[in-house]
Amino acid sequence: MKDEKLQKALARMGLGSRRQMEEVIKSGRVSVNSGPATIGDRVGQGDEIRVDGRLIKYTAENEKRRRVLAYYKPEGEICSASDPEGRPTVFERLPKLTHDRWVMVGRLDINSTGLLLFTNDGEMAHRLMHPSNEVTREYAVRVLGEVTPDIARNLTAGVMLEDGMAQFEDIKEGGGDGVNKWYHVKLKEGRNREVRRLFESQGLKVSRLLRTRYGTISLPKELRTGRFLELDKKEINTLTDLVSLRPRHGTGLQGTAKEKQERIKNKPLKARRSDNRNSNTKASSSAKSKGRSSASDRRSRHTGNRSNQS
Repeated sequence: MKDEKLQKALARMGLGSRRQMEEVIKSGRVSVNSGPATIGDRVGQGDEIRVDGRLIKYTAENEKRRRVLAYYKPEGEICSASDPEGRPTVFERLPKLTHDRWVMVGRLDINSTGLLLFTNDGEMAHRLMHPSNEVTREYAVRVLGEVTPDIARNLTAGVMLEDGMAQFEDIKEGGGDGVNKWYHVKLKEGRNREVRRLFESQGLKVSRLLRTRYGTISLPKELRTGRFLELDKKEINTLTDLVSLRPRHGTGLQGTAKEKQERIKNKPLKARRSDNRNSNTKASSSAKSKGRSSASDRRSRHTGNRSNQS
């Protein structure tokens, strides 16, 4: 039995988007079982698929381990695989995949921070982003000005933007002093700069925007900016249930919770944090009294060695 369309299989195996794969097939660069391929051909286990003469190992979709990352996007990174201006992208810190690719779930603009999800399951990403599934996104927003009761009613009732009606599902005060106030808002779609444009429609300017939740996944409290966590099977299944996807046997991070933390650290950031700890250790050592015993000094040096090894 042929499992799926060729262009979908090639995209799922990390060779590019489905649209890109259709163009590659059209150009005659793909063969199936030694014959030229056409868009719409179906492939399955045992078929010989080649792109530009290179053999592509086919794996059925239900055999691939479904993976999801939660990434804490910092300001200044763009939501793109590459940038002609050379700006850093959200993909640069992610772990490398073999014969697979990370698909970004939704976007955040360059000045926004917070939760971004990535998955190697293209269908899952598509369903989580599609407006028909009404997946809730939640944001903490710092606004220059005050959201009056009338403005709050406007924003939850609906505002006409240049690309159609938009509204918050909910808006609550989040504190703040002076002219800058924090608000927590929810909405069920992810149009370009939608949160900012909704506030701007009421004459208010957003000075900070942080996504705190996407669907059933909240931004982990222990996660620092520029780092990621890989979700476990239970967390991923809450997302697939949300968009009516069948659970998969091979799902999520393998290993214990402790192993999870060790395997998903962003190594470049970890190295910088270790350097900071070393500096703190040295500063602490230099401030110690000269009258301490030699045994205490040895313990201090031993502590420093452990810090260097971490």
